Amino acid sequence: MIEWIILGAVILVILGFIAYLVSVYNRFMKLKNAAEASLNQIKVGLQKRMDLLAELVEATKSYVNYERSVLESVTKLRTEVYAAATPEKITEAERESRALLGRILAVAENYPDLKASEVVTNLMNSAKSVEDEIARLRYTYNNVVQEYNTMIDMFPSNMIASFMGLRKLPYLEVPREAEQRPRLTF
Repeated sequence: MIEWIILGAVILVILGFIAYLVSVYNRFMKLKNAAEASLNQIKVGLQKRMDLLAELVEATKSYVNYERSVLESVTKLRTEVYAAATPEKITEAERESRALLGRILAVAENYPDLKASEVVTNLMNSAKSVEDEIARLRYTYNNVVQEYNTMIDMFPSNMIASFMGLRKLPYLEVPREAEQRPRLTF
C-alpha cells in the first residue's frame, strides 16, 4: 500500500514538473510571437508613414521644385520597410523616413499658403496620428521583448530557455534624432 502512495506521489511530481515545463515553453512562444507581431505592426506603421510622405511630396511639389532624390528616397524607403525583418533594419528605415518627413514638413512650414491648404493640413494631421501609432507600437514591442528577455535571465526559466536554445530578442532602438518627434505645427 505504501509503495502505491509513494509511486502516486512520484507520478504527481513528475506530471507537475512536465506541466511546469510546458507552461514555461508556452509562455516563451507566446511572448516571441507577440514580439514578432508587434514588429510587423511597426512595419505597417512605417509603411503608412511612407504613403503619407509620398502624398505630402505630391501635395507640396507644386510649391517647390523637389529634387528627384526626394521622390527616389520615398520609393527606396518603401521597399526597405517591406524587406525589413530585424529590429536593426526597422530602426534604420525609421531613421531615414523620419529625416525625410522632417525635410518635407520644413518645406510646408516655409510656405504659408501650403500650410493653409486643406489637403496638406489633413496629411499633416494623418502624419501626427501615424507618429503616435509608431511610438505606441515601438513601446509595445520593447515591453514584450523585456518580458521575454527577463524570463531568459530568471531562474528556473533560464534553464528551460538554455535547453531549448532560446536567445534574447533585440530591443527596437530609437535613433537619437528620433527622440524628438518631427514638428507637426500648423
